[in-house]
Order: sequence, then structure tokens, then C-alpha cells
Amino acid sequence: MNATFKNRLIIPALLVVVAGAFSIISCNKQASDKTLSVDDIIAMKTTGEENAELTAPPFVPKPVGDRAPKKLIVNMEIVEKEMEMDNGVKYTYWTFGGSVPGSFIRTRVGDEIEFHLKNHPDNKLPHNIDLHAVTGQGGGAASSFVAPGHEVTFSFKVINQGIFIYHCATAPVGMHIANGMYGLILVEPEGGLPKVDKEYYVVQGDFYTKGSYGETGLQAFDMNKAIKEDADYVVFNGKVGSLTGDNAITAKVGETVRLFVGNGGPNLVSSFHVIGEIFDKVYVEGGELINKNVQTTLIPAGGAAIVEFKCEVPGTFILVDHSIIRTFNKGSLGMLKVTGEENKTIYSGKQQDGIYNPEGGVIQELPNEPKNTPAKNYTMTERIELGKQIYMKTCFACHQNNGQGLPNAFPPLAGSDYFKDDVNKAIDAVVNGLTGSITVNGKQFNSVMPKQVMSDDDIANVLNYVTSSWGNGKQQITPEMVKARRK
Repeated sequence: MNATFKNRLIIPALLVVVAGAFSIISCNKQASDKTLSVDDIIAMKTTGEENAELTAPPFVPKPVGDRAPKKLIVNMEIVEKEMEMDNGVKYTYWTFGGSVPGSFIRTRVGDEIEFHLKNHPDNKLPHNIDLHAVTGQGGGAASSFVAPGHEVTFSFKVINQGIFIYHCATAPVGMHIANGMYGLILVEPEGGLPKVDKEYYVVQGDFYTKGSYGETGLQAFDMNKAIKEDADYVVFNGKVGSLTGDNAITAKVGETVRLFVGNGGPNLVSSFHVIGEIFDKVYVEGGELINKNVQTTLIPAGGAAIVEFKCEVPGTFILVDHSIIRTFNKGSLGMLKVTGEENKTIYSGKQQDGIYNPEGGVIQELPNEPKNTPAKNYTMTERIELGKQIYMKTCFACHQNNGQGLPNAFPPLAGSDYFKDDVNKAIDAVVNGLTGSITVNGKQFNSVMPKQVMSDDDIANVLNYVTSSWGNGKQQITPEMVKARRK
């Protein structure tokens, strides 16, 4: 520990005469709404010691509850390792604890942290750590510079509650952060945070690779792109798909979810939003100030926030950076799957699908099933052209204009082996909808394809466009084939 900082902690502690065993016991039993001054916290004495529980995302250690301040020993290992950033895309990450973001650290005000930072012998570079929860030079960076094969130790007392970023601060700092060296440390108040049902750990980061988005193979860091802030990937928890499909976080109707959301950067601000939810509470910028009924919260690079909301209805709720191109084109998409009973009072689902006729000034009813007029005698070329128009209106958002889909969310149609040998699978998906897990081109998807209310002609046309595009061959689909698959 820095000597000046150590004295700063000790001297006030000696001056606070009333801080004895009785006051410690009293503090432990105080309600969490008591406002403690920094001096009160500095004066707290610790009782006992334990090794800190560290967790990889999206999970967090158990709450501190009403335990007394302790000496908390943190053992953190720096590991440089190759991992997958996207399907077929490899990247050499620099990590705290082997994951991106690094291990989650959970503590409380008044704890004294003995931090052991270990740089694995196989690593190539020296590193350090700057914890924004530390009051002291460099946030600990000045005391934690460590070469490969070495271990350093430093200590600090946590005196401010909140959720804080930590990151490597070794030069070039931007490169170390851009390679994944960041994480969160939570400092709970006296008595702990209010109890909730589920807690998760999410950190956004922007990555800069030599190859463009989706280019396979081992990708190197591109400093020129980083300087221009021209990110190829903007992702949650270090990779595309970290929170989708089988990796989605979960909850049940009636449960309250707390998300600890950070932004490692190094460059981009996050406009964090959960589609279909409103944050009941936001701990603004990770501090004590609570805002209510928030739709989207801004999280700066090097910052964090806590958001909480009660799950009122079931569904798949999409976590996004609402700078929305990043979500659908650079990877910042996650899922919260909520199961339980529907509540039609809160959300009805679709009740009516009508045709809007502005010239007529009325909304016309559309029957549950489309009225199929006799199939028209289109040429195949005409069907493909008409199908393309339907595709760009109806299918484009999920399957993308090039048919590549969205990794871990919506399957590709380009080169798809799902319907290659049985085109009826494609017809069934459009006519009747599709739910549940399927495997396409060796990848598993578990999303929902809604039933499309279109005529046999229109479905035949759009499927002819799909089957004749992107290397899918040409399997002609007729309106009669569509009609035969209707249930």
C-alpha cells in the first residue's frame, strides 16, 4: 500500500475514539438506509478474514448481506489466451481471471482488501490493475505493475459504495483494455443491497480487428482502427452470442432482476436498453443516486450502472446497445428469457392484424387466414422478383439482406442445410411458424419464427427468392405446394 495513503487511513481511525467493538456491532445491525460518512467507514475495524469469491460472467458472487467488515483476500491471475470472438473468429484476449470481462469482485464498505495480482508465466507482457474503487495513486496501478511469472501484493480499504470498473493501465493503455482487460468490483453499502431474485454481470466492450466483422481466422488487434474509434465488434461479455441461445440469462415471472452493467470501452459509450422492459431503478453511473422508470441508461466507457426491474410477463427480452447498428451489425445483443404465466392485462400479444388503407380512411379486417385467390401464372423470374420485395419487407430484419442471419439469434438462409434436402421444412416454417431448437449448418438456434399471414402465392414467391439466392440452388416452390402444407 502507498505509505501516504496508508497514513491517511490510519490517522483518522485513531482519532475516532468512539469506534470500538460496541460501535462495530451497532453498525452491523443498522439499517442499510443509514448514511455513513467516509470518516465513519474509514474508522471501521475488520473482524476476521476470508478469500474473496470470484466469478466469471454472467454470474456474480453471493451478496455480502449484513456481515461485518473483513479483511478480504483477492487472488487474481492475468491470463493471455486465445478464445472465440464469433463463429470461426479467434482472438488473443488478455484477461483478468481467464474471462472477458474479468472476474467479478464483491465487497462492502469498510472491507480491507489484500490484492494478489499474478501474471501467468506463459504470458508475453507485463500488466497491472487500476480499480476505480480504490482511493489512491493510479487506483492501484502504481503498486501493481507485474511481469510474467511474478506476483505483486497491495492493499486498500473500500470507502465508497457503488459498482466500479477495473482495468489494466499498462501502456499502451488503450490496447490493453481493447484486448479485454477490464471487469467490475461491487462495493455494497452497510447491510448490503436490497435483496432481489436474480443478479447478472454484463460488460460491453468494443474490439478492433485487422479483418472486418465476421472474417474468420485468428484476428490481430488493429491500433489504427482503435485510434479512429472504428470498432469491428461491439459486444457484451467479450464475444458475439455470449448472452444468446443457451447462454441467455433467465428469470421467472414475478422475479426482480438486477443487472450489474459495465462498459470497458475503450472508446464507445453504451446506450444500454432491454427491449420490452422499463428499469424500475437505475443506480445512476453506479453510485447511490437512484433514478426510476428509465428506458435507456447511458454508461460511459470506464463506467458502470446497476439496473433493476421486475419481470411482469414472460418472453424473450433483448439486451442491446441502443446505438442500434452496433447491436444488429456488430454483436451487442443479449437475451433474458422469462418464463411463467401470461398476464393479458399487462400485455395482450397481437389481437388484430388489419390492412391500413389511408385513402379509404378505414382499417379493414384481415381474416385469420389470408384469402387465397387462384394462383397466378407468374414466370419463375417474376416470382423471384416479387419474392425479393416481400423478403426485404418481412424477412430482412432477422435474416439480413445477404441471408446470413444473426449469429446465435436467427439462423442463416444462405447456404442453409436445414431445408436443402426437404424444402417442406422451409414452407412449414413460414406457413405454421417455428419454435424450439434447430441446427443449421452445424450451429444450434433456439429462437421463434412467427407464423406469416400471407397468401400461398406470396409465400411461394418469397421462398423461390430464398431458394434461388445465396448458393441455395433452385428448388421451385408452387402455390399448390404451400397450400398442401397448411394445417
